[in-house]
Amino acid sequence: MMKEKTKRELVKSQEGEGESGEMTFLEHLEELRWRIIFSFIGLVLGSVVCWIFIDQLINIILLKPARDNGIILQNLKPFGQLFMYVQVAIMGGVIVSLPNLFYQFWKFLAPALRKSERKYISAIVLFSSLSFIIGILFAYYIMLPLVLSFASKFGSQQISNEFAIDEYLSLIISIMLASGVVFEMPMVSYFLTKLGILTPKFMRKYRKHSIVIILVVAAFLTPGTDPVSQIVLAVPLVLLYEISILISQLTQRKKQKID
Repeated sequence: MMKEKTKRELVKSQEGEGESGEMTFLEHLEELRWRIIFSFIGLVLGSVVCWIFIDQLINIILLKPARDNGIILQNLKPFGQLFMYVQVAIMGGVIVSLPNLFYQFWKFLAPALRKSERKYISAIVLFSSLSFIIGILFAYYIMLPLVLSFASKFGSQQISNEFAIDEYLSLIISIMLASGVVFEMPMVSYFLTKLGILTPKFMRKYRKHSIVIILVVAAFLTPGTDPVSQIVLAVPLVLLYEISILISQLTQRKKQKID
């Protein structure tokens, strides 16, 4: 009888450790290793998919802003187009595999979350992916036309503004990725509030300072000195900041109820 009781207690304790027991340092490293492997596999598969449709990605999507603004593109390197194709396939693979990357990131953080919070990982992954994609679409349809129009028309009429293809791709990819990262601000606010690092009171107190920083960031992310494109990026950044305050407030309120 005592043996059965001891056995039941042992099983119960093991189940409890499986739910709330802390992982050792080596277990964290092992978990991190597998998450990196799964992320890399997703990236490779995404890049392969993008390589299959590489002509459509380049000719229909990436070169469209240049065509719309009458920009002439030149390849100035012997294997410039080959490197361009590889670069586009890899960057496209990153975007295609975003849900998997976010999922692996949050699964790695799952042991630090409460059991009631882990069920929201799928929703968090979906929201993070949508935020990044919305940022990319915002850059593609709103920012890039303004930036390229300014770049192609600025200067003397006696000088032809023709762009090297590698510089052109570097410009539009960097703007789209930067915009996607910026649109993750609400998700970062949620995460930092959960950790107790950020509070809505702190964000409201330094709202004016944040607006100044946002204007600086907008100037940094938009090449050249075009004030229109800077304002176009600054406005959604301010809105995202206000949304982040609201998310931080809701997260803190829910955290206080649980505690």
